[in-house]
Amino acid sequence: MGIYMFPWRKPKSRNTQICFANAKRQHKCGQTHTKQNMDFSSPIISILLHISLLVSLVCHVYCSETSDQNQTFLPEIEFHKLKNTINIHLQRINKPPVKTIHSFDGDIIDCVPSHKQPAFDHPLLKGQKPLVPPDKPREHNRLDNFSDDFQLWSLSGESCPEGTIPIRRIKEQDMLRGCSISTFGRKLKRVGRDTTGDGHEHAVGYVSGNEYYGAKAGINVWDPQVESQYEFSLSQIWVIAGSFGEDLNTIEAGWQVSPELYGDSYPRFFTYWTSDAYQGTGCYNLLCSGFVQTSSKIAIGAAISPTSTYNGGQFDISLMIWKDPKHGNWWLEYGSGELIGYWPSTLFTHLKDHATMVQFGGEIVNSMSSGSHTSTQMGSGHFAEEGFAKASYFRNMQVVDSDNSLIPLPDLKVVADHPNCYNIQQGTNNGWGNYFYFGGPGRNVKCP
Repeated sequence: MGIYMFPWRKPKSRNTQICFANAKRQHKCGQTHTKQNMDFSSPIISILLHISLLVSLVCHVYCSETSDQNQTFLPEIEFHKLKNTINIHLQRINKPPVKTIHSFDGDIIDCVPSHKQPAFDHPLLKGQKPLVPPDKPREHNRLDNFSDDFQLWSLSGESCPEGTIPIRRIKEQDMLRGCSISTFGRKLKRVGRDTTGDGHEHAVGYVSGNEYYGAKAGINVWDPQVESQYEFSLSQIWVIAGSFGEDLNTIEAGWQVSPELYGDSYPRFFTYWTSDAYQGTGCYNLLCSGFVQTSSKIAIGAAISPTSTYNGGQFDISLMIWKDPKHGNWWLEYGSGELIGYWPSTLFTHLKDHATMVQFGGEIVNSMSSGSHTSTQMGSGHFAEEGFAKASYFRNMQVVDSDNSLIPLPDLKVVADHPNCYNIQQGTNNGWGNYFYFGGPGRNVKCP
């Protein structure tokens, strides 16, 4: 659910041509939607990029560094072999639908029977069915009423039948943009409290030092500019346990702009999880088995509409993650009551019990593809001190305690990895409780 503080506006058109090479080295062009100034239309760049992606099953976190270096064409037989591997993967994650909905933004939404969703391919979940929703935390600070129609595909007026869930279909072009088949749909990052060495930069508020059983916040939605196809910008909640080593467990949800993952620059609702510090487990959305979706209304990975505008209307989404006291699973709720689904406790080690840290805020990837700091924006692309309707914000931040109650944040701390590029300022008031403004433009005079 989302709250929009001014009348709805139709999203800007973001159409561009993307060309890719086929096995005969001819070129086909298809429509996608983007507002970026990246020249994906060049056949040479496209060929080099896609061949490099198919050649390697494991790549550096910034694929763009290898896209134009020493690339050669694959023999046709090898191309078809790898294309067949992609098709097998697509068959595994795209389940047979009972209904298909075409969104005007180019997405295809498949209505899949809930008991046949990707989650139940997981060896620990095989044969199971979605669980009955648990008791929700007692709320100390209920947010405004929100509308459930916050995704572009739902504006068609069509919906998925009862007993099914909407799943965004993954296409061959989506996988061709990825670093490799084996890492498709996963974050590629080194771990550690300071992850700036791998290009991930943050401006976040966090609490730690206690036992946490969930978190909730209202998250301001924007459509930040992303400089490179292999960068992203996001705003999210992290629920964390374990050390920042190889045993890190995280549950994540929010919105992101990721041209590599989605092929456009729309902000999209997303989820993520890992139980081994992003090394081999977990993924975005439903791109691997794990997260069990229960909602028939919301498609994870689908575009969000409307978005906020500078000096204009502001749009929020409210998300809550909490641990079911009875079964131990971690549930995700959107708005005033729409349950999205849950992460089974069996997926995790440390999060089987409780979280030891909760974070709220923004993250970008800085690949320095041009030799200087990226101009990828965080939040609205404006610094925190500009305030309401100009800077992005999190508001009404709360955590869930051991009594399954939502409580105000105890001792919120804020930190920005590169404050000259992206910063953060916190506050409290009666209407918004704990809140902060955050974000920035990236490259500027003080952030070269």
